[in-house]
Amino acid sequence: MTERRAEIAKNLHLVRERLAAACAAAGRPAADVTLIAVTKTYPASDVAHLAALGVADIGENRDQEAAPKAAAVAELGLDVRWHFVGRLQRNKCRSVVRYADMVHSVDGVRLAETLGRAAAEGRARPLDVLVQVSIDGDASRGGVPADSLERVAEAVAAVPSLRLRGLMAVAPLDWRPEAAFDALARTAERLRIGYPTADVLSAGMSADLEAAVAFGATHVRIGSAVLGNRLPLE
Repeated sequence: MTERRAEIAKNLHLVRERLAAACAAAGRPAADVTLIAVTKTYPASDVAHLAALGVADIGENRDQEAAPKAAAVAELGLDVRWHFVGRLQRNKCRSVVRYADMVHSVDGVRLAETLGRAAAEGRARPLDVLVQVSIDGDASRGGVPADSLERVAEAVAAVPSLRLRGLMAVAPLDWRPEAAFDALARTAERLRIGYPTADVLSAGMSADLEAAVAFGATHVRIGSAVLGNRLPLE
C-alpha cells in the first residue's frame, strides 16, 4: 500500500466510525447513509485510491476540474458514481450530463430546463437530480428558498430526461447544524407528500455529519476529513 493510500485509508476508517456511531445514535442502519468523497482539488489518483478502498461515490463541484478527472478515471477502468455538488452554470450542463450520475444543485426553473435538454441529448438514461434548498433563504450562496421549492421541483419532475430524487442543502455558517438540518428535514417531508420517491437527502460535511445523520441525511459529502488538507491543483 502506498503512503498516500495508507493516509486515505486511515482517514476513511475514522470517518466510517463517525458515520456508524451517528447512525447508531439515530437508530438507523449504517447502510442508510452513503458517503460521497468530495475530491475537489485532489487528483484522479486519489479517486483510484478511494475506489480501491471501497468508496464508490465521488463528488465534484467544478466542471472544469471534474470533466477531465472523470475521463481519466474512466480510462483506468474504475466504476464510480459521480455526484456534481457545486453550483451549476447553465453553460456547463452539456458537459456535466456526460459524466454525472446525480446533480445535487439544481436551484432554478431555467437551470432545470437547460439541464433537461442537455440530458435528453447527451445521455441514454434519465439524470438523477436534487433540488438545492437555501435553508436561510439567502440565494446568493446557492439554493432555492423553501417557499419557492415546489416550483423548481415541478420543473424537474416535468422533464422526462430528469428524475427528481430529493433535496440537498448546506448548513448556513451562522446556524447551529441541528437547527439547519431540522428545517431541511421538515422541508423534505413536505416535498415527499407530492413526490413520494424523492427520498434522497444530501446534507452534512466533514464538520457536521453527525447532525445531518440525526435529521435524516441519506448522503453526506466529505472532503477534508477523508482526503486531508492539500494544496489546490494548478
